[in-house]
Amino acid sequence: MERHKRKQHYNEYTSSKYHKSSSKDHIYQDKHENIRKQQNINESSCKEYDVDDDKRDERTKPSASKRIYLNTTNPDFPWTEYRSTLNKIFFNDKGKIKRNTSEYDEFWIFLKKYQLVQQKAAAKKLQGDAGPSAKSKIDFSLDSDELENMMIRGHLFRDDDESALSRDHLLEFAYIIQLYLNCLKKQQETKLKKLREAQENLPISKYRNEILRAVESHQVVLVAGDTGCGKSTQVPQYLLAAGYDSIACTQPRRIACISLCKRVAYETQNEYASEIGYQIRFEKSKTSHTKILFLTEGLLLRQVSSDPMLSMYKVVILDEVHERHLSCDFLLGIMKCLTIQRPDLKILLMSATINIELFTEYFNNCPVIQVPGRLFPIQVKYCPVPSEEMKTLTGKLNPSPYIRVLNLIDQKYPKDERGDVLIFLSGMTEISIVEEAARAYGDKSNKWIILPLHSTLSIEEQDKVFDIAPEGVRKCIISTNVAETSVTIDGVRFVVDSGKVKEMSYHPVCHMQRLQEFWVSKASAEQRKGRAGRTGPGACFRLYSQQEYDSLEAYAKPEIQRVPLDSLLLQLLSMGLPNARKFPFLEPPEASSIEESLQNLKSQGALTEDEELTPMGQMLSKLPVDVTIGKMLIHGCVFSVIEPMLSLAAALSVQSPFTNRSMRDPEMRDARQSLESDHGDPFTLLTTYHKWLEVKAERQNSRKWCKRRGLEEQRFYEMTKLRRQFKELLKDSGLLPEDYVHTSSHQRSSRHGELSHLRDMKRQFHQAPHKRKVLKLDSEYFQNENDDSDDGRIDIHDIDFWISNNSWQVQLLSSKSQVSTYRDMVCLKFIVCSALYPRIAIADIHNSYKSSSDQHFHTKGKPFVVLHPNGTLALQPEFLQLKETEIVELKNVRTVTPLSKKHQIVCFLSLLETTKPFLVNCLRVPAAHILLLCSHSLDTNQDFTKIVCDGWIELRFPESENIQDFVYQAFNIRDSWQKLLQKAFEEFTMDKEAKNEELRKMGKRIYELISQFFHSEIIHSVRRLLAADVKNLYTGPQGGDVPVAVGLLDEAQTAQENKIKGGLQIKPYLTYNCLVDLEDKYLQYVQKHWTCPSCGKEMVATVLDQIRHKETCVAQNETIADTSEEPNKGPPKKSYFCPTCQEELQLTLPEILRHKRSHTSSS
Repeated sequence: MERHKRKQHYNEYTSSKYHKSSSKDHIYQDKHENIRKQQNINESSCKEYDVDDDKRDERTKPSASKRIYLNTTNPDFPWTEYRSTLNKIFFNDKGKIKRNTSEYDEFWIFLKKYQLVQQKAAAKKLQGDAGPSAKSKIDFSLDSDELENMMIRGHLFRDDDESALSRDHLLEFAYIIQLYLNCLKKQQETKLKKLREAQENLPISKYRNEILRAVESHQVVLVAGDTGCGKSTQVPQYLLAAGYDSIACTQPRRIACISLCKRVAYETQNEYASEIGYQIRFEKSKTSHTKILFLTEGLLLRQVSSDPMLSMYKVVILDEVHERHLSCDFLLGIMKCLTIQRPDLKILLMSATINIELFTEYFNNCPVIQVPGRLFPIQVKYCPVPSEEMKTLTGKLNPSPYIRVLNLIDQKYPKDERGDVLIFLSGMTEISIVEEAARAYGDKSNKWIILPLHSTLSIEEQDKVFDIAPEGVRKCIISTNVAETSVTIDGVRFVVDSGKVKEMSYHPVCHMQRLQEFWVSKASAEQRKGRAGRTGPGACFRLYSQQEYDSLEAYAKPEIQRVPLDSLLLQLLSMGLPNARKFPFLEPPEASSIEESLQNLKSQGALTEDEELTPMGQMLSKLPVDVTIGKMLIHGCVFSVIEPMLSLAAALSVQSPFTNRSMRDPEMRDARQSLESDHGDPFTLLTTYHKWLEVKAERQNSRKWCKRRGLEEQRFYEMTKLRRQFKELLKDSGLLPEDYVHTSSHQRSSRHGELSHLRDMKRQFHQAPHKRKVLKLDSEYFQNENDDSDDGRIDIHDIDFWISNNSWQVQLLSSKSQVSTYRDMVCLKFIVCSALYPRIAIADIHNSYKSSSDQHFHTKGKPFVVLHPNGTLALQPEFLQLKETEIVELKNVRTVTPLSKKHQIVCFLSLLETTKPFLVNCLRVPAAHILLLCSHSLDTNQDFTKIVCDGWIELRFPESENIQDFVYQAFNIRDSWQKLLQKAFEEFTMDKEAKNEELRKMGKRIYELISQFFHSEIIHSVRRLLAADVKNLYTGPQGGDVPVAVGLLDEAQTAQENKIKGGLQIKPYLTYNCLVDLEDKYLQYVQKHWTCPSCGKEMVATVLDQIRHKETCVAQNETIADTSEEPNKGPPKKSYFCPTCQEELQLTLPEILRHKRSHTSSS
């Protein structure tokens, strides 16, 4: 019935509109009337193309009435004017070619070329030189039912006022599509043939059968293949073709995962399917159908945490194991354990320059397959530099030997012989020196374009090394060892090797990372040499002697012996391994490094004294970040500042967005001045991220905004992705509730259209040909850095950003990534410091007499360190110094350092030594408040006027009346904070919503306590204790009966004498009355008139009596607070404006009286 209606509609349509279509066609026919007369086109010239009828099955053979005839149409017919109709008929979802694909775009280009060919053929017929018809060579057929469906589709899905196409046009267009598809098929076959030939020519192809036999008969196989042999792309394919699936192939870098996935998918004709996938930190293409998965080493380690047996994989390939990263060595140990627990698991190790003996012995004499590389001949030239010429008079690197090599290349090799130079130097300072000299040489010769390459450059600047130099000009790329294995640059013919490298080492005592210069290993030297022979014959100039090369170490020191092991050991213990010291490392780290890291984890609260994971440690092991960043996130969950804390933690976990050039360019520094926070680098990063989100939310050009301020926008995209990942992890752990967002139907519809458009743009970007640019000789390297013009390029990172976030989400994220109140600022500072402690530094007492560049600070393990010159506080050191008006002088009080209420210390993320030891990512915080809240040990005298923090910082409080209240506030916050954390980590024995509400109330109460505590100020001095001070610091054990300080103890507990320091060990962090202080010898027995600040009760009491009463008093207040709707905050505070301080203060009545007396006594 339906078919009958369609047929009837079709007949009505053809009878009523066909003449309209024919009349329109007549317009175009008149244009070439003379051509058509000479062609003598009539019915007898029609061609029949269903030539294979006699071979068809009789049941499918079309009858004579359905046989198709294709008439020759006008070669100038304007197909593009009917593009909309043709899209609906031919390029729908069921068509062979779909819209918004590269095949679709290329078809219209093909159509234009086709019409040009037809026009030329028509012109030849006019001249009587008609050749054989190309159409008769194609197997093309179409029955009338197909034509009917085309006509119906074209009419039913087209506006009535649109011109109709005739059946001859549809037949012609269908024929053109078939012709185009045949051309694509031939091109694909040609490409495939070339691809297979290239694969067969790879050195690894000769070892295919040997590799498969080894994998079949052994559990572990080592493939030692030189650079360029094809092992990374071909071995996974060999295994897949042999019937293996669930193959995991690790790579040390994310970019390698993506590029290898694309290449293997292309070679296996799987570009648009999902058998070949990748998975990296922020994205993945993996599906349930994926058979080969490329992923990073760190991600595989995360999977081991949740699935220790790696049951999802049947084959694991560890590629580039010679690089010996921390995660790589950890994975090797896990694989060794899995060989026993999973005998069905196949393990392949692949590398270029590898210590074969070490690996084979480690894996029980596993088979080794050595594959030669495919390098062109490389001439090695040793050019040792005389010792007197290595350094200049100022002690810096002398660039002259490198310039001589450039001059030698100019003299010996003609400029029409293409070939670029790659210079390997140890660090950025050396690169800057040689770059400046090479640029001067290049300006004179007009034969060189100088390009630096190191990790702190922007991505745009780094990508310039892949561009092409113009004819007759060479590129000179000056790089660190990043170009040794991480980056492959085509066109390099000459390598200049300094023989030096800077590697990071770790000093566990100082908790300091040190970037030191070392000689490279022989393996690294060979890797550098190999860069000259990838695309043709090359030369390697080694600026050291043959004897020095022979004395080099064979292989570099593995990273596991050079870095802190905190995160590694935490993850190792989270997998259930009872003793980290017995883990089977390939080359174990120093025992002292393991012990130091275990001690750090204990001090961070991640491990118990028995080295078992605490609830905090279990949470930290799930977060793929440094332990300190993880603690910030966990602590932030119990406060209402979790949203800015998520942004802050993400900002501290990625590379700084501030480029090196932004620090040197005055215009850029002025442009970003409004972004700098005088509180320190973390808040500068937070402010910058917030402003970038504002620019995004307003749909402005964020790329221009970043460029004007010298910011690398890629870092902000990374922050956004990492922030989302942190939030999901915290939700999964139960520390954050799920977000429920309601959207209207209009919003959902609008979002659907936006996503469709964005995905189309992303598809166009990936399908567009990416051609290398040609560099300009007469342009400065950084000429276009401040150019605000938009080149019209699609920013794929921007597209990904808007696919993951809509406008209102970005606006919400922007508002959540700022600190709007002073209370939030205080709590954020406390959370950051509690996570980073003991990474604090105290200012040198002589800083007030020094220039800003000579300001020194002291950490516990490393004295005389300086602020990193690119840091906010280094640019504004005045915020760390006491003003004259902030210094307080009291009669009969003498201190080494000045008295003040405004003393500050510096909290820092890392201590890094390059040319000097630098404090990186610094935050200024009030000294007394943070030390009392965060110190691991507090040692006091009798009346708390002297407190030593962690054995190296002394606090002095000259006013004994105020110090006891101040100290007790700190103790109360610390104890309440620990109770809150324990509550947060308890098992979910109650309803989750009820528990979250309880935690919220507790967090709010502590939030108020911290805010009040930081508002309170007290006169004090701060100084660093020297070795001589520590010798006579403690009283030592006195023996005899020790009085019990009930006030600072939980019920049913008694204080014990500290066996080393003396005094009472009142709390785990507090040792009372253990400091030598002759003035306070008899204070413990002195009774004084005293008024309780909480309840107002007056009494005569000793110091211990006061403490005992406060504990009881505050406990009663907390009980009342827990049973009421609003917590009892003690005596009400009132606004009081002090005319002397010129400040508005929030104080109770007793506090106002004491504040007035303080001014009276000081005057």
